[in-house]
Amino acid sequence: MQRISVVGTTGSGKTTLARHISQRLNIPHVELDALHWNPNWSESATDVFCSRVAEALSGDRWVVDGNYSEVRNLTWSKADTLVWIDLPFSTTFGRLLRRTVRRVVTQEELWSGNRETLTKALSRDSILLWLFRTYHKRRREYPVLLQQPEYAHLKIIHLRSPQFAQTWLKELG
Repeated sequence: MQRISVVGTTGSGKTTLARHISQRLNIPHVELDALHWNPNWSESATDVFCSRVAEALSGDRWVVDGNYSEVRNLTWSKADTLVWIDLPFSTTFGRLLRRTVRRVVTQEELWSGNRETLTKALSRDSILLWLFRTYHKRRREYPVLLQQPEYAHLKIIHLRSPQFAQTWLKELG
């Protein structure tokens, strides 16, 4: 495990797990959201985003987290291990709701100076609505993608519960 991609639905704990993996294995952590989002919640152009990701993954050892399909070939083709966090909807929703409320209240800075706001949390662009729109799609999509021949080289770690994830992380390194 030298190049690890951590995937899962919104709010599943990808970044948190990737940070822990990074610390346990002493390898760089790459957060795709940080490379994707510009100030004022503007998205990077696809070519700029792809270039940022390619540069960030140019080393021999890293852990990357995120679900961006436009860079999947970059991340998954270079990875040797894929960790899929596949938690129940209720667990994921509860985590995402708590995280969103915390970020709104504390005004925690995310990427490029962006912050979550109550207005954004209640808008059509809400991260909570995004979970509702994408949760089942991702759970159907990953098994199909992981059967593709171009990803046959990946060692798959399928984490289906927070307890299993914790146990796996403790055994890591």
